[in-house]
Amino acid sequence: MSVTPTPTHDAVAIAAAHDDGSDETPVHGYTPAKAEYLRRLRRVEGQVRGIARMVDEDVYCIDVLTQIAAVTKALQAVGIGLVEDHLGHCVVDAARESPEAGAAKVREASAAIARLVRS
Repeated sequence: MSVTPTPTHDAVAIAAAHDDGSDETPVHGYTPAKAEYLRRLRRVEGQVRGIARMVDEDVYCIDVLTQIAAVTKALQAVGIGLVEDHLGHCVVDAARESPEAGAAKVREASAAIARLVRS
């Protein structure tokens, strides 16, 4: 079953706030480390393909679960890195702009962290 996510009001507002009509690529907190994040995500992608292959080949359940745990940990590490980059760049820049903008970015980051913790 395929689920198509619908954007939340916050996601739409965030996208609109970042769409200033320019063709310039936005610089996010992770931009300087983008190549490293992509490398790590490609590795995770390979691990997931390996898990699918293990299931297809009827590999022992515990071995599959071990690999799932490794992928989960790798994704969590990427998520934590993105949170750190967001706090150090996006939140700090917004706080320099105004207390209200900083508070909004803190709320946004808190909600994102809550989603990560629940997953």
